[in-house]
Amino acid sequence: MSLFIEILNTLKSTVIDVIPILSIILVFQLFVIRRPIPNAKKVGFGFFYVLLGLALFLLGLEKALFPLGKMMAEQLTAVEFISGHHIDAKLTWIDYYWIYIFAATIGFSTTIAEPSLIAVALKAEEVSGGAINANSLRISVAIGVAVGIALGSFRIVVGHPIQYYIIVGYIIVVIQTFYCPKLIVPLAYDSGGVTTSTVTVPLVAALGLGLASTIPGRSPLIDGFGLLAFASLFPIMAVMAYAQLTQAKTQRKR
Repeated sequence: MSLFIEILNTLKSTVIDVIPILSIILVFQLFVIRRPIPNAKKVGFGFFYVLLGLALFLLGLEKALFPLGKMMAEQLTAVEFISGHHIDAKLTWIDYYWIYIFAATIGFSTTIAEPSLIAVALKAEEVSGGAINANSLRISVAIGVAVGIALGSFRIVVGHPIQYYIIVGYIIVVIQTFYCPKLIVPLAYDSGGVTTSTVTVPLVAALGLGLASTIPGRSPLIDGFGLLAFASLFPIMAVMAYAQLTQAKTQRKR
């Protein structure tokens, strides 16, 4: 019974959040474009499915994904686990290698399953007439996210300021932009945005906060956030690097 009440409350909050979007669409459709909504019945049912899906998804985040990410971070950073039950052992950044492995694998897997990335990849393949392979694009983005989150976890472990990593990363992106095929540059920048979406954000955010909460001397507010910035930056670099390698390979064949 309590779960049903929670679903209803989440659904109510979702409806309140989505009403402005629906209002804008209806105003433009009826008063600016001045045309009736085609297939209004199907659109209505589809909109209801979206609301129900969002409500269930948000409830799932609260009940499963956020606690799961935090639990994994706490377990992997526990002194007993890292030092082999030697509580008094002094730990260095190398001792947290399981954190880096977990961060990379969870970043790769969540990105591959990201619905927004799948949609962008399929559209890119369709618009380009097959010149851009959807699966190759998804794998490139996923590799970028994996490297970015692993590096971001390393930053939390050692306590380095985030701005140095981000500044250097964007300098590399700017340099790549000049040498990357122009066809792929806009898509690469968009790929960095779609990675921080429904599946990736909850686990990555929970991982960052969990790490900062369990590693001595780290602040959840200062050190816990920032992983999503790495998840947005490194896919841009990865997609442009993939395009540059493909271009170089094609030129060699010619």
